[in-house]
Amino acid sequence: MKTFRHGIHPGDYKDLTRHIAIERMPFTDELVIPLSQHLGAPSRLLVKEGDKVYRGQIIGEPAGFVSIGQHAPVTGTVKAIEMRHHPSGKLVESVIISRDPYSPQTFYNEHAMEWESLTPGELISLIQHGGFVGLGGAAFPTHVKLSVPEGKKAKFLIINGVECEPYLTSDHRVMLEQFDDVFYGIRILEKVLGCERFYIGIENNKDDAIALLNKRIPADMNGEVVALQTKYPQGAEKMLIEAVLKREVPSGKLPIDVEVVVQNVGTIAGIGMMFRFGQPLIERVVTITGPGIEKPSNLLIPIGTKLADVLDYCGGLKENTRQVLFGGPMMGAPQVYMDVPIMKGTSGILCLTDEEVTIREEYPCIRCLRCVDACPVYLNPSRLGALAKTRDYEGMLGYHVMDCVECGSCSYVCPSNIPLVQRFRVAKALLREKQAKQRKAS
Repeated sequence: MKTFRHGIHPGDYKDLTRHIAIERMPFTDELVIPLSQHLGAPSRLLVKEGDKVYRGQIIGEPAGFVSIGQHAPVTGTVKAIEMRHHPSGKLVESVIISRDPYSPQTFYNEHAMEWESLTPGELISLIQHGGFVGLGGAAFPTHVKLSVPEGKKAKFLIINGVECEPYLTSDHRVMLEQFDDVFYGIRILEKVLGCERFYIGIENNKDDAIALLNKRIPADMNGEVVALQTKYPQGAEKMLIEAVLKREVPSGKLPIDVEVVVQNVGTIAGIGMMFRFGQPLIERVVTITGPGIEKPSNLLIPIGTKLADVLDYCGGLKENTRQVLFGGPMMGAPQVYMDVPIMKGTSGILCLTDEEVTIREEYPCIRCLRCVDACPVYLNPSRLGALAKTRDYEGMLGYHVMDCVECGSCSYVCPSNIPLVQRFRVAKALLREKQAKQRKAS
């Protein structure tokens, strides 16, 4: 099996939901759509309080190149435009829509798009205004990745079906149940990029998806399914490129610098659905799982549905549930408020009990170098951790802290329970802020 060097092997804990088919979550009475659901500039508001909106109608337009469109996930009325809790912990300007209880909630403008006659630039614009981001969790605007800089070439397209985070199975179910949309989306991106070949990378703990997609690849398409060894963090795009193509993305460079574009399989399926039916990104598949939820599920949820409503639909939390995360256990973000909305980048909701969430005492580093052996980008987390503890953030630049992918492998293997990745995140955020101020000053 192909794979990358280093990495770790945590238990996958996917049996809770891997065989549960996708179920549509009912529309709730109130939905909250943040204007910032992606990296980059928040969308520019197009509606006002009291407006009637229809399911799929654009309510926020891109405010720049690194920005996307936002759409109404239900037919209803704009109840308010105000600051609401965001999964990041901040307050973000949001559109609150009150659902019309008498509407059938059908998509208001269903139609197939005639994409064959469109130019790559026109297709990219449609994807941007359709609100597409990476659905694996990063929420990076899709059209930015597809906009290949002048002088560079996208020779290969890699579809990321790895889903290496423990517990999560949303991408797995998409591959099994929405494979027609996946291949349709690949056709669109092949025209946009002009690539020579595509690869669908899937870990071998999803053997049914590997077999199905191998069988369903259309005869006129030039691509293959690549079975990968199950290892974390193989879903990180640099690791995936190394595993599939044996190409290393240099420090400070991007996948396009080695002639590759990587897209999440859920994003590809969503693009396929938009060009087949005209539906922008207004809903997504989310895994609700963990020992702390009564009914683990894979749900198709309208963007903007509140966390509390999703948990209630899944039977509620168990009495000993201690923590709820958006995402998986390695890179997920713990949530403080139950009224935060499901966002475009919400791949899973993980509910953990007292048994999994334990406070561990931190001990001094014993220089065992397990973190060095685990790091997939060949950093020295032990040395970086020592510099972070003394707040020598400038010194961390010399040890390439900005190359850290924040996978958490170093923290996972550390016998001294040092929160290495958390310290690196703080350091990177402060360094980015300082660099931004310096650019502004100059």
